[in-house]
Amino acid sequence: MANEQPAAGGEITLDTGTDELLCAIRDRVAIITLNRPQARNSLSDRLSPALRTMIRTCGENAQVGALLITGAGTAFCSGGDVKGMGAYRDRKKAEMSFDEKVADLQERQRLLTGALVAVRKPTIAALPGAAAGAGLAIAMACDIRIAAASAFVSTGYARVALSGDYGIAWLLTRLVGTARARELMFTAEKVDAARCERIGLFNRVVPDDKLQDEAFALAKSFAEGPALALRYMKDNLDEALSFDFATARDQEAERLVRLTATSDHREAVQAFVEKRKPVFTGK
Repeated sequence: MANEQPAAGGEITLDTGTDELLCAIRDRVAIITLNRPQARNSLSDRLSPALRTMIRTCGENAQVGALLITGAGTAFCSGGDVKGMGAYRDRKKAEMSFDEKVADLQERQRLLTGALVAVRKPTIAALPGAAAGAGLAIAMACDIRIAAASAFVSTGYARVALSGDYGIAWLLTRLVGTARARELMFTAEKVDAARCERIGLFNRVVPDDKLQDEAFALAKSFAEGPALALRYMKDNLDEALSFDFATARDQEAERLVRLTATSDHREAVQAFVEKRKPVFTGK
């Protein structure tokens, strides 16, 4: 668990181990900020491990009800550091066999986008600007994407003669369909925010100066929601991608019956009767 440090206004800052990643918890929302604005928040040997740790830490933290991932400056994440590609700064990695390099990348992917998809709390990516390559995969691994009007995305891999990683093909296909996914992968073109919203890649597009406020407000509303019900919703939605209708329907029924016995359900019904906002406890 990262060290927690109290800050003004009831916000708690978490020590990520590097200035390249910031993390704070406010109103049960974990705000994770990629902080390499001078490099368009590209992934690095310090940023990536810290991000993996924070996803796990915040996902397991009972004081966190939702995760909000964003980028400092005018970019979300430009993906891998292209300038460092092909230059193995780590001698140990340079000496790895092919199979060891594959296993290493698979493990890093599992602990980043794999862990993000597995989080059983609502996750939001707030994009102040570009998301490319692995950065786009990170955004797509979140449940919701809200973007500034000036934001854009690019798969990017074709430009550096690579095929993709961090599950980008799987994520992109499920968000925009196979035809558009192939187009975006093959062309690596820049896709502006308006088109991203039209094709279902972005959930919302807002004015640049409203992005952080609106993204936090949405995350806060999720964090205040019925945690167990939201967890079960994510299970149902994930299974909808792979289960047949009868199996998915039966699983939904089991989860709903479990929820009818929870305190949160009783509180929601009582609040509805009393015409007030419910106060959920996650039980």
